This record gives sequence, C-alpha cells and structure tokens, in this order.
Amino acid sequence: MSEENLPDDTRAEYGDAYSEHPERLGHPDALPEYAERVLEVAELVPPGRVMTYGDVAEWLEEGGPRQVGRVMALYGGAVPWWRVVRADGVLLPGHELRALEHYRTEGTPLKEAGRAAEGHLPRLDMRRARWDGGERAQGHT
Repeated sequence: MSEENLPDDTRAEYGDAYSEHPERLGHPDALPEYAERVLEVAELVPPGRVMTYGDVAEWLEEGGPRQVGRVMALYGGAVPWWRVVRADGVLLPGHELRALEHYRTEGTPLKEAGRAAEGHLPRLDMRRARWDGGERAQGHT
C-alpha cells in the first residue's frame, strides 16, 4: 500500500515518519492488533442484532467507544459494520440507507420515525436489538 492510498488522517498522524521510515509502522497492509480484535467481535454479532461501540470495547476489556468507532471507520468495510452502532440507535450518518437495507433484510428491530423526525429515518430499537454476546461473552479474549 502506498502512502497515497492511506487515509488522510493516517498520513497526518504519522507524517514524515511514514514516508521516510514505513518499516516503523510494520507491514503496511497489516492491521493493528486492536483493530483485528474489534473486527473479530463485529463478525460475531448475529444477523438481526447489534452491539454498541462501547459494548465492543467492554467485551475486549480495552479501549473505549471512540477507539472502536475509529477502527470501524478505517477498517470496518470488510465485516458487517452495520451491526456495530451508536448507543442511541441513530443510524450511521452518511450510511443510513445502506444500513437500513441490511437491518430490514436481517429483521433487526427498528423504531419507525415519527413525522417530526428529521429525514423520517427509523432508529434501531436498542432494547430489542442489542446483543450481549450470549455464551460467547464468557470466553472472550
């Protein structure tokens, strides 16, 4: 992966350190270990269910909602990203329609929006859709 293919914020974060010494960052195609763990949890969430960014961080016993959100923003396209969500049930800005299509296909519980709601988009019904990991939660890493 060339520097030009890196997300803008990655180039900004590492600046000249990347272009002058890319070996310091490890293999450029390798995911950070924390990112791999976050994506593994995202893949465990069953169809029709969701975990919040905070739930994933709690499961991993590392990081927090913002770190999980960052991983999902940078690397989540390869996993069912729509199953890792905001705690308030609001659909991911900019990806609402794609996510909504997945939720409806999978039967994820939604709360239909009232006419006063901006854009008339539903929210996730977090009380019914949230997944706590079930039996797998006891054996998490």
